[in-house]
Amino acid sequence: MESRQKIRVGVLMGGPSAEHEISLKTGEQVLANISPRKYDAEKIIISKDGKWPIDLADFKKRFDVAFVALHGEYGEDGTVQKILEKEKIRFTGSSSKASKLGMDKTKSSVVFQKVGLTTPRFSVLRNGNGLLFDFPAVIKPMDRGSSVGLSIVENVRDLAYAIELAQKYSSNVMIEEYIRGKELTCGVLEINGKPSAMMPTEILPQKAKFFDYEAKYEPGSSLEITPPKLFKDQIQKIQETALIAHKAIGARGFSRTDMILRSDENLYVLEINTIPGMTETSLFPQGAKAAGVSFQKLLDYIIQSALQ
Repeated sequence: MESRQKIRVGVLMGGPSAEHEISLKTGEQVLANISPRKYDAEKIIISKDGKWPIDLADFKKRFDVAFVALHGEYGEDGTVQKILEKEKIRFTGSSSKASKLGMDKTKSSVVFQKVGLTTPRFSVLRNGNGLLFDFPAVIKPMDRGSSVGLSIVENVRDLAYAIELAQKYSSNVMIEEYIRGKELTCGVLEINGKPSAMMPTEILPQKAKFFDYEAKYEPGSSLEITPPKLFKDQIQKIQETALIAHKAIGARGFSRTDMILRSDENLYVLEINTIPGMTETSLFPQGAKAAGVSFQKLLDYIIQSALQ
């Protein structure tokens, strides 16, 4: 295949978020694993203050599709998607509307409840006012990813610090019921327009009490078991739940839903990620690989979904 026949992909990475560095790692993994026979891919690093190294008119001329490898605010909250939609530039992943909904943990939780999924009880702390549940409780920014600013609070003494930490990342802080059980995640990948659940992963943090930022991105910080050591019907329920969550918010291309399986078999949905990480330690590629989808083929499906 000649170079001129290849699909031209601009990989958007970096960006003005707390997850700038993780985004760079995802972008580099995309570039390292994308099929050189089918695609001409080039990195487009957006600065921490949101400046593009290329104007949108030039981007539209040079590339057929944007691969959005941006995490956190700006990348996952619908901001960059809205920019691309306005310019009629095709891009990977969900629309601006679905991205915004998926990033807002309270609004997406309400949507999940409406379609019959179980979520932890929660409230939002605004201007110092909110309803706190019994301890332990989960304190986290309402609209951030990668567990940034998240704490599990065991007693009232640690509450003020946890709220202050979360408020460094968002003015709206979510107070959530702590669910004790197996930490699980399951990806969904659209293949030829049809969403398909990948193999779930069970997460066992080795250095932290929960799957925090370091446990997610520092090699060796977590034991990740794919497929999980669960019964077949439990795995099927996790996959069905991920599919329901994906469809409920109107996600496109791919997503990854985080859950907790309690000892009484109740499955709780924690949140959905519309742009799962693609680093060397990321869970989404692991789940795809266990389902028989290589990293290169995974990227191919994501790009083809955008082009459709």
